[in-house]
Parts: sequence; structure tokens; C-alpha cells
Amino acid sequence: MRVVVYLPLLLSLLAPLGARRLSERCEPRLATWLLTVSSLVLAATGTLSLGLLAATGLVRIPLLAALGHWSAHGAQRDDPTELSVALLASLLLCAAVVTAARMLGRRAHALAAAALDAACMPARDGLVVVDDPAPDAFALPGLPGRVVVSTGMLHTLDASEHDILLAHERAHLSAHHYAFVALAQLGAATNPLLRPLATAVGYTTERWADESAAAATGDRARVARTVGKAALAARHSPTRSRLADAALGVFGRHRGPLAAAGPVPRRVAALLTPPLGRHPVLAAATAAVLLAAALSSAEAAHDLHLLLEAIGAG
Repeated sequence: MRVVVYLPLLLSLLAPLGARRLSERCEPRLATWLLTVSSLVLAATGTLSLGLLAATGLVRIPLLAALGHWSAHGAQRDDPTELSVALLASLLLCAAVVTAARMLGRRAHALAAAALDAACMPARDGLVVVDDPAPDAFALPGLPGRVVVSTGMLHTLDASEHDILLAHERAHLSAHHYAFVALAQLGAATNPLLRPLATAVGYTTERWADESAAAATGDRARVARTVGKAALAARHSPTRSRLADAALGVFGRHRGPLAAAGPVPRRVAALLTPPLGRHPVLAAATAAVLLAAALSSAEAAHDLHLLLEAIGAG
């Protein structure tokens, strides 16, 4: 437990290095899955490590040791963790739990509000057109979800670009991109070191939708021009749509996927090159890191169990 308990926390420090590589070199759908799972696994194993470290401090308290039939003196003698480290881990654990709980509450409220808005919208084939001169377009999750487009955006784009816009936004709904973004943000809320993973998921979901639009229309260059054109129009004309707030709550920074979210120049450049492959080496390396984090957490938990058995008082 002297070493393995810290490994998940150390691996979290390496997350930013892997996030950029996955988002830039791996096919967007696979990259989104790998990044989201990485965020959840590293957040869970890191939180478990903090819990194990905090537990080593709790068993030194005579009252708590008595409740568990442990020897507080034995814990002080045999515990491999410094008391100061255990206290720091306890504080970090409390902060992680509170932050994650608040994030879950906000996300649940935002999702419920988005679903209510979507249910109240009259739509034709899932499309809602709002009378707003500001260019805007976003996917609003619900049962069913809605693609909301402003009249300003429709006037900005031509007919063929309308098809690209709708294909992009419908890809967000059909692939449940809001869930990937929310889960990655949950991991980042639990462990701030994982924020680059959440940011990367925001980018790869946009790239996923871009590639879906390219596959549907068969013209990658046209999709690239549409992405750039819509983003430029939205940048010079801030959105005033009341309905966009609900989508913002669900997607976090992903408001108006074509119009404003994501590093647009990188997306355009990616569309002007051949589609990315699955990159099995990166996928295997990611799986190895996650396996190492999980195994080290399991080993640390086993070591703590042995410690509690050794200091048993009865």
C-alpha cells in the first residue's frame, strides 16, 4: 500500500498527455469512448485511493478503532501512511464527493429542463425552427430530442448546407453525445486533473458529428466549409435564443455544436484530410493504463484489508 495506492493519482497527472493524442490521432467515435471511459475509471480509482488513505487515518482514532474492534496503537505502529497524508486525503475526498454531487444535481436539473422544453416544442421530423435573427443551431436532448435552428442560421446557409447542419445536429442526438460529455465532466468534477479529458471529449463529439455529416452527404470539403461558415456567422452575431440555455445546461460548453463549440479550425482541418483510423496502439495503451489503475486500486484495498486484520483487537 506504500506505493500502489498512489498510482491512480499519478496516472491522472498523465491524462493531459494522452487526451490530445487520442483526440487528434484516433477515429472520433472510438476516441470519445476511450476518453470518457478513461475519465470515469481514473476518477473512480483516484477517489478509491483517497478513501483508502483516509481510512488509514480513521483507524488511528481510538473511538473509531473500538467500533471496528481494531487496535489504535497497532494502527499507529503498523500503518504505512503518515497521518498528515491521511488527513489531506480525507479533505480531498470530501471535496471530490461534494463537487461530484453538485455536478450531478446541476446536470440532472439541466437534462430535465431540456427534456421538458423538447416535449413542449411542436416539431416536424424532429426539427424546430425558432424566429431569431441570430444564427444558432443546437441539439436538445429529450424523449424525443429536438434539433433547434434559428431563422438567422437558415438564412446564413444555403440549401445544401442546411442538410449538413441537420445531419450534424441529428448525429448529436442519435449518438447521445450529451451523455458522453456529461460523464466526462463528472470525472473532471471528481478529479480536477481530468479536466483535459472532459475538454477532449467535447472536441471529439463534435468531430464525431462532423464525420457523420460527411458520411451522410459524401462531401468532406463541403462539410468543412459549412462548419467554418456557421461558426463565423455565430461568432459575429451572439445568440439571443431563450431555448439555447437548456442545451447549454446539458452540453456544458457544447452550446450550438456547429455554431460555437469546439476548436473550429482544428475541426475544419481534420475534415480536409482523409478520415482517421482506429489506431490500435493508442487504444491498447489506453486500456493498459486503465487496467494498471484498476489493479493498483484493488491491490491497495487488499493491503488495507490485511492491515485491518493485523491490528484486530479481538
